[in-house]
Amino acid sequence: MNKNRYSKYIRPILYCVDLLIIYLLSFFLLTKSIRDLVFFILFWILLSFFLSFYKVYRFTKIIDIIALLFKQTVILVLLITSYLYLSKSDIPWISILSFFIWLFVTLNVWRIFLYEIFKKYRIITGSNYRNVVVIGANESTKKLTNFFNTMPGYGYRYKGFFTNQEIKNKIGTIEQSFDYIINREIDEIYCSLDELNDEMVKRYIDFCDVQMKNLKFIPDTKEIFSKNLHLNYYDLVPIISLREIPLDDPVKSWVKRLFDFVLALLVMIGVLSWLIPVLAIIIKLESKGPVFFKQNRPGIKEKGFFCYKFRSMHLNSISEDSATRNDPRTTRVGKFIRRTSIDELPQFINVLFGDMSVVGPRPHLWKQNELYGTTISKYMVRHLVKPGITGLAQVKGYRGGIETKEDIVNRTKYDIFYIENWSILLDIYIIVQTIINIFRGEEKAY
Repeated sequence: MNKNRYSKYIRPILYCVDLLIIYLLSFFLLTKSIRDLVFFILFWILLSFFLSFYKVYRFTKIIDIIALLFKQTVILVLLITSYLYLSKSDIPWISILSFFIWLFVTLNVWRIFLYEIFKKYRIITGSNYRNVVVIGANESTKKLTNFFNTMPGYGYRYKGFFTNQEIKNKIGTIEQSFDYIINREIDEIYCSLDELNDEMVKRYIDFCDVQMKNLKFIPDTKEIFSKNLHLNYYDLVPIISLREIPLDDPVKSWVKRLFDFVLALLVMIGVLSWLIPVLAIIIKLESKGPVFFKQNRPGIKEKGFFCYKFRSMHLNSISEDSATRNDPRTTRVGKFIRRTSIDELPQFINVLFGDMSVVGPRPHLWKQNELYGTTISKYMVRHLVKPGITGLAQVKGYRGGIETKEDIVNRTKYDIFYIENWSILLDIYIIVQTIINIFRGEEKAY
């Protein structure tokens, strides 16, 4: 059973309902002008980005949701008022005030209703939950355990705790927790720093990066070295999240998906529609075999997908080996299309299907995952987002074959930087830089 199969749709649906409410209230209380209504909708969308309005989690308090609603609604009304003034509209002030009141009340009623429904839904159905364990035993962990056990509506399933202390009801020792987390499909690990030394903290960080688990800390006086620490409260218990990924926000994920889809569609219509027949003839004339080369690669969350390329090599039995400089398997046309990166263009089909993004960490071979997953620090973090046709590591010079350990270490660092600092502007920069590099020529394009 996929315990979280519907959770990814919650925020997008919430977003659409909010926009519908704004549209209807604007239409009946302010104006029936399509132009004005479009601007009002755009104001809300832009504000939601700048104010992080939809960054609401299962542990967010209802009072915080109301505060966010008030701030967003007030600024929206101020923007609408300024717009109406500049456009010399004759809408009376009483209508604007009425719009503000109705909007604030309607959104609050809708959000509180939804908030309570989700809590009841999780309790009744047991779906959309996360399995959690706690590492350590002290007053803070007792409070957190009490939160998990008495607040089932938040969607956490507490499985127990691990400690090296001789305490009843523990699952096992801290060392035993690693196997338990893997075998019992634990989603989140909450570590009390009171019971962990620096070496063990680092071990949990590396372990959760490899296993792609959410790691959170119950803080004390120890210092955690990370630039992406985020403090939240579960009831009165402070919780530190080690990493926050922009694309975990469904709104930002939708924006990236829309950007990818439109760009992929343009490339399919404008380039691949005529390039595929031309290259198909040339590839077939030079060597036997299919026009396209497809290979199973690890994608987001290490889910396999078939990655498409124009075939650039003679048929061989070692397709799982990366291409090397002056590789004898490469055909004459293959050398050209690999040097110009034309062989990668069919991956826009993968983008249309949703398996890849235009920009993201490049999809490696499965054997590379096995080789580097446990030997290169934070290597598996790159699977937290969709793989890309191009990426930050590639435009910074780390494309092509992995010849030294420095290559894979730096590639991983750039991939993680991209994941933690994603923006549409960064995507555009990488795309532009990729095009520039193609025309300049790249030493590692072989």
